[in-house]
Amino acid sequence: MRRLVFTLCCSLIASATLAAHDMWIDPTSFVPDVGKIVGVRLRVGEDLIGDPLPRDPALIDRFVVVDSLGRRDLIGRDGADPAGLLRVATPGLHVIGYESRPSAIALAAEKFTQYLKEEGLDEIVALRATRKQSQAEGREAFARCAKSLIVAGPASTAQRDQPLGLTLELVAERNPFALSAGDELPVRLTYQGKPLAGVLVTAINKRNPAAKVSSRSDAGGRVRFKLSADGMWLIKAVHMIPAPAGASSDWLSYWASLTFAVGR
Repeated sequence: MRRLVFTLCCSLIASATLAAHDMWIDPTSFVPDVGKIVGVRLRVGEDLIGDPLPRDPALIDRFVVVDSLGRRDLIGRDGADPAGLLRVATPGLHVIGYESRPSAIALAAEKFTQYLKEEGLDEIVALRATRKQSQAEGREAFARCAKSLIVAGPASTAQRDQPLGLTLELVAERNPFALSAGDELPVRLTYQGKPLAGVLVTAINKRNPAAKVSSRSDAGGRVRFKLSADGMWLIKAVHMIPAPAGASSDWLSYWASLTFAVGR
């Protein structure tokens, strides 16, 4: 009985937070020592202010880490925050990835249109108008595709982020831990492994989230951001497509995020 109540509580928490705008990984340390255990916290919210998303096996499609020893799943206890635990076994850059299974949501027409405009999904706004759906509620299935970079020991330019095979994925093309405030970070956005052009990509620094900067990806899926400050950064993007015929939702969206820190 206690387990049933616990499971229901976790489901209610997840349902309440899934509709929040952004989802990101917030590790307990971006620069851990070798041998330490890092808590891999999942957060949902806006402007890097978020609520915990406890580990829910029903939501997890993949939850992995890649380091110099290879790729492995992240362990964790169901219903727990942090959602994953990582023992840092080797020096160097560690790439953490999480992808959720799709979740359904329906929003009133006005709220749905507002959110589409905020996320730069102008093509979907136009497509809804063409379909004469502008005044209809938005029925959407969405999946989260979150990554985070941490480093153990000295950072070098030879250490690189790498693709994890997430459906929508942001890949840093320089090691952010080897950069300083004022340096430029090129980032590539891919969808199903291929460069995705024309998508609004936004960078947010935790020390001043109001000063976010945005740019649309070029033909190669790339954007470049000047990292104006030290501290934690979140880079994010949303891609939406019409849902396949016969689906219970009208739209399918993928939300990509990448977190890291600049300055040690």
